[in-house]
Amino acid sequence: MNYLKSYIKEGEHQRQDFKFRVDDAKKIARTLVAFANTDGGRLLIGVKDNGKVVGINPEEEFHMVQGAASLYCKPVLNVFTNILEDKHKLVLEVVVEAAENKPYMALDENDKWKVYVRRDDHTLLANKILLGVWKQKKKKFATPQTFDENEQLVLSIIKEHQPLSLSKIYRKSKLKKAYVDKLLILFVSWGVIKMEITPTGTFFFVEEEKFA
Repeated sequence: MNYLKSYIKEGEHQRQDFKFRVDDAKKIARTLVAFANTDGGRLLIGVKDNGKVVGINPEEEFHMVQGAASLYCKPVLNVFTNILEDKHKLVLEVVVEAAENKPYMALDENDKWKVYVRRDDHTLLANKILLGVWKQKKKKFATPQTFDENEQLVLSIIKEHQPLSLSKIYRKSKLKKAYVDKLLILFVSWGVIKMEITPTGTFFFVEEEKFA
């Protein structure tokens, strides 16, 4: 079975990305940590965005990827590599497993350590709510059966105007931003609301079955 052809047939998606070659190790590091912070993923180096196999020198690309994972990822990220072939053209497969202890960070364009996630075929910055959710999930907690007045207020606002951005939740609730952040982190952790990070922004929805 030609695994490379079957992978390419899937196209780029949340767990797969194509790269013609590695020209920027820092940029590749962002893709690698985005996979680690989400569902894991596969990077195919030597494949154009349109799925055409162009081939590469696997040894050169391997050193670039290893440099990205060790120098520009924090903590150092373990990656697994494999060489695939199509009509004598070689492709480097780089596999990243989903991290258990999130977040992993990579350097941005300004050499600042940032957290990235994968959404569809995009590598995006994680926001403070998601970072808070990861931290919260390391603790033991139970979803409450009832909500207080302010919690009900925020939930009602989201339900009435969803999808709703963080800035609009601040404005409509008129509560302190830090307090709203704390509530949203708890709501997402409890599964009461859903957060979607997209290229155009982050939006919140109420999980209808949990908040009638």
